[in-house]
Amino acid sequence: MLMALTTAFALSQSYRTVAAIMATQLQRDFALSAQALGVFAGAFHFAFGALQLFMGIGIDLHGIRRTVLVVFPLAVVGAVLSAMSQQFWLLVIGQVLIGIGCAPAFLVCTVFIARQFPAARFAAVSGMTLGLGSIGMLLTGTPLAWLIDQSSWRTGFVALAGASALAWLAIVWLVHEPAPAAPAAETPGVAPPPRPTVMAALRSYGALFSLPHTLGIVALAAVTYAAFISLRGLWLGPLLIERHGFSLVQSGNVALLVSVVGMFGPALFGRLDPGEARRRRWIVGFTVAVAALFAAMAIDPGAPIDIGASVLVGVLSGYIVLQYADVKAAYPAAMTGRAMAVFTMAMFLGVAAMQWLTGVVASAALARGVDPFLAVLATIAVLLLAGAGAFRWLPAPAGSRPDQAGGAGG
Repeated sequence: MLMALTTAFALSQSYRTVAAIMATQLQRDFALSAQALGVFAGAFHFAFGALQLFMGIGIDLHGIRRTVLVVFPLAVVGAVLSAMSQQFWLLVIGQVLIGIGCAPAFLVCTVFIARQFPAARFAAVSGMTLGLGSIGMLLTGTPLAWLIDQSSWRTGFVALAGASALAWLAIVWLVHEPAPAAPAAETPGVAPPPRPTVMAALRSYGALFSLPHTLGIVALAAVTYAAFISLRGLWLGPLLIERHGFSLVQSGNVALLVSVVGMFGPALFGRLDPGEARRRRWIVGFTVAVAALFAAMAIDPGAPIDIGASVLVGVLSGYIVLQYADVKAAYPAAMTGRAMAVFTMAMFLGVAAMQWLTGVVASAALARGVDPFLAVLATIAVLLLAGAGAFRWLPAPAGSRPDQAGGAGG
């Protein structure tokens, strides 16, 4: 069942990284500025992130299977609409529909893992799932670059729509709703508590935001994955094509390489998880290291360094799985689902914000005769350092096991 659910997650990875391969043709066909290209790339992530809380509520009220089967077809509709779009605003609407359709894709995987696997295996299984989901990014490397080069970006969306329909059918066929865990104790003759309403579920998020360590977790979540996806999903293609004169297929080959190494990072870091005592120090250290790589790329050190740094970013991005483990450890078990939803929301709203912001930065740099890639990459490096600082200096979870600390519940 987890593998079937992961197919939808893999397709969401494809959709969020198509901009890097389609950027050149989209800019030509729609006369897009760098800022407009950022709007196109960010629309998916804004819709994806904004719906996370509602997807978490849907999973709690209606289950994993029903939630993903009802919502994921919108990704197919959005991909078809994108392929048929003759105006830019229709293309953006298509991206919003795809983002909504993919909104539950990874959340259902994490909730399934949290409910069906022992706590000690959470980081390892989540890392494996993130790695397998990265196969979706392989599709937007050389294969999609070749298809687009031979045909057009519209054909790329048609191919992704077909693959999404197949993923939906796989979930219909293979996934059934896991049986809920038996309650610890039951009182004979007493009815179970009523299912919470949507408004009550939304209000329950207040308990999570009232905890002081939530702000630092959210601040870092908003920049780490956003940095990787902004590079791999938006700027890598234009960087190689415009700065170094690569062809579309050559840039696709580099994107494929970054995606391949990125597949192994989450599984590697999931197995290397140092535990609660040292995990947060590791997270800060790797964030600073990735920021340094972006800073190095900003100064135009040459194509080999840019490619090598991009590959290293792909590998090191696997440490994001440690953030998931940190979130699971930072909240009591009763809040895990809501905490995962908020964390995922912060991640993808962060992607949308970073892609929009870097588009604005690139347009401003071009207007002033500054290398847009220097401005974009330096901005990402600064945002990573700011997120690491917030995570390090804002309040941390009290104790090594917050679910046993007084006042951690709600």
